[in-house]
Amino acid sequence: MHPTIPYVIAALLFGLGVFGVLRRRNAILLLMAVELMLNAVNLVVITTGTIAGQVFALFVIVLAAAEVGVGLALILRLYRLRATVAVDEIDLAEKH
Repeated sequence: MHPTIPYVIAALLFGLGVFGVLRRRNAILLLMAVELMLNAVNLVVITTGTIAGQVFALFVIVLAAAEVGVGLALILRLYRLRATVAVDEIDLAEKH
């Protein structure tokens, strides 16, 4: 397979992820867009075919799994406190 095809697919995935991060207001969809960007980077790294690239891709997969766990825990806590997961409606200032 020609290496240009995975690079174009990775660029499209990364662009879609950036669009999702910039346009989405829902925190869960924001996390999904970040996952798309991480997967696009993994695709490029795996396409290079080196051992170091494959180790880096494994590290990114582990990082993505940890990000999902911590991110969902934060979003659930935020929903319980503020009753919304819309990013633009969250007031982060503490009220005493």
